[in-house]
Amino acid sequence: MRSIKILGTGCPKCKTMFNNVNKALENKGVKANVEKIEDIQEIMKYNVLSTPVLVIDEEIKIKGKAGDVSEIESFL
Repeated sequence: MRSIKILGTGCPKCKTMFNNVNKALENKGVKANVEKIEDIQEIMKYNVLSTPVLVIDEEIKIKGKAGDVSEIESFL
């Protein structure tokens, strides 16, 4: 099962990313553990300066923008 993390402080773009990830998973029929990380100390461990960040299996795929559903699907 895939591990997906959405790093962000709860801003509108972060919420959009969370919704788009869930829609992409549903569209592709992929099962994954989706985790929202809002703790700034945890986010800092990934050495990123802008959020939201999409991390799939511990690899950063998108940072600084809310990826659209089709873009997220391409990573699944």
